[in-house]
Amino acid sequence: MKRILVALAFLLSLCAGAQKITKKSAKRPDFMLVIHGGAGNILKKNMTPELEAAYQRGLQSALQAGYAVLERGGTALDAVEATVRVLEDDSLFNAGRGAVFTNEGRNELDAAIMDGATLKAGSVASVTTIRNPVTAARAVMEKTEHVMLIGPGAEKFAQQQGLDIVDPSYFYTARAWRALQRAKALDSAQVQQREGAGNPKQEALLRQPGNRDNKYGTVGAVALDKAGNLAAATSTGGMTNKKFGRVGDAPIIGAGTFASNATCAISCTGWGEFFIRLSVARSVSDLMEYKGWTVQKAADELIQKKVPALGGDGGLIALDKNGNFTMSFNTPGMYRGYIGPDGKGVVKIYKD
Repeated sequence: MKRILVALAFLLSLCAGAQKITKKSAKRPDFMLVIHGGAGNILKKNMTPELEAAYQRGLQSALQAGYAVLERGGTALDAVEATVRVLEDDSLFNAGRGAVFTNEGRNELDAAIMDGATLKAGSVASVTTIRNPVTAARAVMEKTEHVMLIGPGAEKFAQQQGLDIVDPSYFYTARAWRALQRAKALDSAQVQQREGAGNPKQEALLRQPGNRDNKYGTVGAVALDKAGNLAAATSTGGMTNKKFGRVGDAPIIGAGTFASNATCAISCTGWGEFFIRLSVARSVSDLMEYKGWTVQKAADELIQKKVPALGGDGGLIALDKNGNFTMSFNTPGMYRGYIGPDGKGVVKIYKD
């Protein structure tokens, strides 16, 4: 019996040793790219097969653009810019062409980019003529001593840098214009309800579950390159029917966008006011750095607990320095995807 116990103990020690060796030999992937195209009331029952296929193609195109950069040894910074440019040029997404309209019927665009290796960052806000705001954000980071430029000043700078300047009509889509009309009708119904009008049609409009969708719509990418560097980029048209020069979290470093090689790269999407109040992107990084949490646990703490507790919702993508990533969201859906060294892009839309 004693010999049997000794033999069992020896076998157990071998197994434990094998587990330790397996864990040690696990290494990060050569590179990784994760993207999102916005979170919100995205339900399969509201999606036609044709539209769903179009979204999938758009996400795959963006993934392949970033993959091409990373596969040839390009930087994470180049990869996230290239990826987000594809999404900005795709009229399906609320960034660049296809961006939503303000209350005044304008497209006001915001974008940010951050380099995890240097902690350098750049952003633009409320621009109306820059075809690819993410490229303007990178120019701010690399060509100025500033982090954020806004409005006409940002546009003048972009023009001086030789960036692609377009007429504001370039950003127009009928789909986004119709969304503005619906949002304005909702505004009117809310005002009349407060004044006691009690119109049944207006009350039905107020109850529509999709009404919160005017709070969402952002695109973003996070990447880890072969050198082990991280980067993040985010771009958006903001909120449908926004007024008074409103700016959300996307171009605010630490709120909607953040990257540090010490922890992770993050891009957020959702009701921006809540992401600003909680400094969501930086908070995820801080939980990892100071509490030693995993990227999944840190992201879920903000997206599944902190943001909903205040009344907000949305999601984020986050990628850590070891290639681990999360696509956490608390809405019915989020356009999202990822791709690694095998070149096989995976895209998802609804909650699994």
